[in-house]
Amino acid sequence: QVQLVESGGGLVQAGGSLRLSCAASGGTFSSLAMGWFRQAPGKEREFVAACDWRGSNTGYADSVKGRFAISRDNADNTAYLQMNSLKPEDTAIYYCAAKRTTVYTAYFSRISSYDYWGQGTQVTVSS
Repeated sequence: QVQLVESGGGLVQAGGSLRLSCAASGGTFSSLAMGWFRQAPGKEREFVAACDWRGSNTGYADSVKGRFAISRDNADNTAYLQMNSLKPEDTAIYYCAAKRTTVYTAYFSRISSYDYWGQGTQVTVSS
């Protein structure tokens, strides 16, 4: 069983940056595809970014392309989401997710694809 713990959320002004971390334990991290999702108040959870087992192949929601970057450190069992040029509409709870896969070059953008989820970290962007 894989456990995921997010950290790094907080309050930031529009235009600022945050770096979220997702620490994984209880499994073989390098066999997991990783993803970030977010859920704003009153809205459904949505895809933000994802990467394959090495972080070589990545995908992003159109709303964050060019501003957010997903990465991972397999030696440290940690995935990251670097968020730059933040906007008030980025305000949400951000969730880390992991998917067991043997297709090591694949990343996944569907919520239903993922096997494990963290508890989330709040990101609030003030205008």
